[in-house]
Amino acid sequence: MGDPMSDRTYVVPASQQRNWDRFHFAPAVIDETGTIWCSGVIGVEDDGSVSEDPPTQFRRAFANLGEVLSEAGCGYGDVVEMTSFHVDLMDHIRAFMEAKDEVMGGPYPAWTAIGTTGLAIPGAMVEVKVVARRPA
Repeated sequence: MGDPMSDRTYVVPASQQRNWDRFHFAPAVIDETGTIWCSGVIGVEDDGSVSEDPPTQFRRAFANLGEVLSEAGCGYGDVVEMTSFHVDLMDHIRAFMEAKDEVMGGPYPAWTAIGTTGLAIPGAMVEVKVVARRPA
């Protein structure tokens, strides 16, 4: 969805339309340079729940991110920077890295992992946001 008043394109996969409608934010914005700025994603299931199993929740977060990247015309290999926010960072970092490595191969993006006490959805253990570039 483009914005006639700017050089930005708003990326809203059908599965995430509710975020646009209810919370008034785009899952991603593509700027005039082709840079894709993705909002943070959580491992939310289709019914709005989050799994209590960390690996399941982390895989779902990456699946949700993959939908946004695909809608923007790119994939995990186009990610240049990733920031992840973790509840219980030290307890879950290995499981998170395993889920990340299942979808993100080399060359690896820059990555910052930040510990936090809570996220916007009760029970959420991680939120992942990325910056990507469309393939040439």
